[in-house]
Amino acid sequence: MDSSTPSPLRVFVVDESTLVRERLVQHIGPTGAAHIVGEAEDVETALRGIEETDAEAVILDLRLIDSNGMDLLHALRNRTDPIVTIVLTNYASPVFREASVVAGADFFFDKTTEFDLAMETIARLAREKIDGAA
Repeated sequence: MDSSTPSPLRVFVVDESTLVRERLVQHIGPTGAAHIVGEAEDVETALRGIEETDAEAVILDLRLIDSNGMDLLHALRNRTDPIVTIVLTNYASPVFREASVVAGADFFFDKTTEFDLAMETIARLAREKIDGAA
């Protein structure tokens, strides 16, 4: 890829479910405008992976192996490099939605009813990155 071609949006996925992570790869990878650069199922691995891959966006669930997505949101909120945080969860009650936004989530989606909207948001963010680099 030459230096004049904008790079895809680098997305890191954090979810305890292998099936969900695979589904996200199937939906995000083919567009070419966004690329999954790493995956994790716990906070510690996620933080290390996000740093190593220089991810620009993270999709996370509130339920993780060793803790919960709120811990990850708090850690990401304090980064010096901005990162787009997208909560995609089955725990989509108004209480969790509000707590996620307070903790620093940029977007919040219900896995059951808003999965397609979450994928459209990733595609939009990727297009905006490419358009902004052009």
